[in-house]
Amino acid sequence: MTAAGGTGRFLAPVAVWALTRAVLLLCVLKVITLPGPDVTSDVSMIYHGWSEVLKSGTYPQSDVTWQYPPVAALAILSPALLPFLDYTSAFFVLVCLCDALVLGLLLYAGRQAGGRTAGGWVWVAGVPLLGTTAYARYDVMVTAVAVAALLAGARHPRVLGALAAFGALLKVWPVLLLVGTARGEHTRRSWTAAAVTAAGLLVASAAAMPGALAFLGFQRDRGTEVESLGALVFHVARQFGWQGRVELNYGSLEFLGPHVPLVSTLALGLSLIACGWLVVWRLRARTSGASTTADAAFTAVLLFTTTSRVISPQYMLWLVGLAAVCLVFRSGRMGLPAGLVLAATGVTQLEFPLGFIHVVTSDATGVTLMFVRNGLLVAATLVAARRLWRRTVTEPGRPEQPVPVRPVPRRGSAPADDVSRDGTADTPASAP
Repeated sequence: MTAAGGTGRFLAPVAVWALTRAVLLLCVLKVITLPGPDVTSDVSMIYHGWSEVLKSGTYPQSDVTWQYPPVAALAILSPALLPFLDYTSAFFVLVCLCDALVLGLLLYAGRQAGGRTAGGWVWVAGVPLLGTTAYARYDVMVTAVAVAALLAGARHPRVLGALAAFGALLKVWPVLLLVGTARGEHTRRSWTAAAVTAAGLLVASAAAMPGALAFLGFQRDRGTEVESLGALVFHVARQFGWQGRVELNYGSLEFLGPHVPLVSTLALGLSLIACGWLVVWRLRARTSGASTTADAAFTAVLLFTTTSRVISPQYMLWLVGLAAVCLVFRSGRMGLPAGLVLAATGVTQLEFPLGFIHVVTSDATGVTLMFVRNGLLVAATLVAARRLWRRTVTEPGRPEQPVPVRPVPRRGSAPADDVSRDGTADTPASAP
């Protein structure tokens, strides 16, 4: 491949990224108006309100919608870095910069790994598939930390651990990046760095402001959100007269009524089963390749996202980012689940914000969208788990096939197809 051709392969995703992100910025800044509810109000009202509380010297400990670890305060306060812009505009610009950082990391890693740009293309496509929600939440920032952690982890396990801990205290889920670290020194270094970093950040956060751990109680009391896998039970039950309702509860629309606690408990049970499967996988895994840490992280986040009581639209960004990292490595096998995640992300925009009224009312359109989106997530989860297991447990554990032993030719005979290891015909030691 020529140098110009190689450069072109990396410039193409950059050009498409620039075009799609320009459109996204125009949409969130309301230069272009889209149908459906205004998702940017979370930034202009909720995030901005939290930032004012944080500036006063305390976490929003009396607000049940504050369900984030203490370091999330940095993301909420980050628009202050751009004092020449209003809070909302500054937030969108910072999210866009983090979006660009993710693409840059993926393309750089792809060039280092032999020029594989598939990971960059997954990110380029995945963010606009989610629509304006992608820029109206701080999840792109968290995903940037996770992507940086995984890409640095192969050579710098301590950096992986430190960034995973930092990400976990931004939004919990990046702790799963540590699930697939290679056994031995790599795991000891990364897990130790994670523990030390997390402890230091927690102590600093608690010392800085009161209410650093208030989010734990608010998360515990969550119910079954209308977009979750468990919610499908009630979407169907409403068609047969179920006497429940949908209400705003702990910051999201959730089902309330008969049997909701049971379904929420079952969802927690599924998450525990997922955790158990990951433990068994780690104990049984026989090998760890270049892509194993990323593949395991992607699978783990899929397992916990799909079984969660809450599947908010922005959760798809986590999966898109991790899928992109998996596809940077030529040795990875997560192409199909990555494609399923992209499809699920596109359907997610159809159900929120465009068709959310249909989801809330559980009409035919809403139920169909939820079955399709959650069905794609379930399929992606099962395929990813199966491929991870086969790659690291089943295939390395297969006994090697015996190498057939060729009969030694009789003295004085030299079959035409009998070729020695150096490519020359075997000849007898001496002529008769």
